[in-house]
Amino acid sequence: MAYNHMFLLSSLVVLAALHGIHAVEYVVTNNAENSTGGVRFNNDIGIEYSRQTLVSATEFIWRLFQQNTPADRKDVQRVTLIIENTDGIAYAENDEIHVNANYIKEYSGDLKGEFTGVLYHEMTHIWQWNGNGQTPGGLIEGIADFVRLKANYIPSHWVQPGQGDRWDQGYDVTARFLDYCNSLRNGFVAELNKKMRSGYSADFFVELLRNNVDQLWTDYKAKYGN
Repeated sequence: MAYNHMFLLSSLVVLAALHGIHAVEYVVTNNAENSTGGVRFNNDIGIEYSRQTLVSATEFIWRLFQQNTPADRKDVQRVTLIIENTDGIAYAENDEIHVNANYIKEYSGDLKGEFTGVLYHEMTHIWQWNGNGQTPGGLIEGIADFVRLKANYIPSHWVQPGQGDRWDQGYDVTARFLDYCNSLRNGFVAELNKKMRSGYSADFFVELLRNNVDQLWTDYKAKYGN
C-alpha cells in the first residue's frame, strides 16, 4: 500500500513538472508610471487586467489556430507586456509586447476595449508562424487582425467587408478577406498558419481552397459589389 502511495505521489510530481515545462509566465511592467498615459493605464486598465488579458488571448489563439498540444506551438516560456513612452501604438518583438503610453493617454473611445483588441493582435504575433520570414508582412498583420475580429474586439474605424485595394494590404483589409476565406472552409486560417511553420507559398491558398489567391480576392470583391 505504501509502495502504491509513493508511486502515485511520484507520478503526480512528474505530471506537475511536465505541466510546468509548458506553462507560460506573463509579466506586466509599467515603465511610464510618471507620465499621463502611465497613470491612465494604472487607473483605467491596470496590471492585473492586462495579465489576465494576456492569458485569455493566448488561450483564444491556441483554440483558433487549433494548437491543441505544446508540439503545435512555439516554445515560448514568458511573455512580457511593457507600457512605455514611445511612438505608434504597439509592437511585438522577442516575446515582448510594447504598448505606447502616449496612445493610451490620447485614446478617446472605449479605452479598455481598444487596449484588449491591441493585446489580442500583438499576442497573435507571439504565437503565429511566419514561414521563417518568408510570409508577406500584409498577411502576417492580417492574420493578427483576423484574431482580433474573431474575438470581437474591432474598432469602429475598420473597413467594411469587401473594401480595400489588394488582398495582402494588411490589417483590417486582409482580416476581412481572411474571414471570407474562412467562411469557404471552416478552419482555413488555422490550416494556413500550420502550413507557414516552415515556409510560405501562395499555393497554400490553392491547396486549401482550390483557387489561387487573386481569384479568391476577385470573388470576395464581387460578393460585396466592389
